[in-house]
Amino acid sequence: MNIERRYRRVLLKLSGEALMGEQAFGISRTTIEEMVQDIARVVRLEVELAIVIGGGNIFRGVALGASGMERATADYMGMMATIMNAMALQDAMQRAGLEARVQSALNVEQVVEPYIRPKAMRYLEEGKVVIFAAGTGNPFFTTDTAAALRGSEVGAQIVLKATKVDGVYSADPNKDPSAVRYTRISFDDALARNLQIMDATAFALCRDQRLPIRVFNIAKPGALLRAVLGEDEGTLVYV
Repeated sequence: MNIERRYRRVLLKLSGEALMGEQAFGISRTTIEEMVQDIARVVRLEVELAIVIGGGNIFRGVALGASGMERATADYMGMMATIMNAMALQDAMQRAGLEARVQSALNVEQVVEPYIRPKAMRYLEEGKVVIFAAGTGNPFFTTDTAAALRGSEVGAQIVLKATKVDGVYSADPNKDPSAVRYTRISFDDALARNLQIMDATAFALCRDQRLPIRVFNIAKPGALLRAVLGEDEGTLVYV
């Protein structure tokens, strides 16, 4: 069956929590293997895929910073958690026959290579999946900001924000049964409605770079593929 891809190069933002599955913390082997199968379907369409991964399943800097730990220290610890997640994802991809490279914004060359933009671009052109770890390499910035930054740097055509909900709603659907899902919404309307799609820095960067965002549920079977094909999956945030 001939399937036409909608995007040539995409940036997938994965939260660390997405790797937990039904567990309270850590990495679910079943969940990560299912995720890799979804990624493989996208790669087979010759879509160039870059991934930014979070570390909330292992360590969340903001929460511990609020509980008394120095914020910068907590954020650096969170960055190292993303490196562990990136290595786990790379291992699962290699077991599935996919070529993947991890690039870290923190210098841990004994484990993964440093982030070098030209090398990342070459890997993508060669059909390898590139996993960006350690956020931006700076405290006080989220992995959402890293996704917006890396997506802009590598020339991605869209940021796919994988979450545990199936899009952006007018209100919290768990609290308000009348909440409705937006299929499409502009950056300006999202700001006017105070919809918390990404943190303010990441959202502003995507808007300034005219980089659309699609929010979707990564646990929904086939959702990633449908998002890449440009189908009505989740919510598209456009300029």
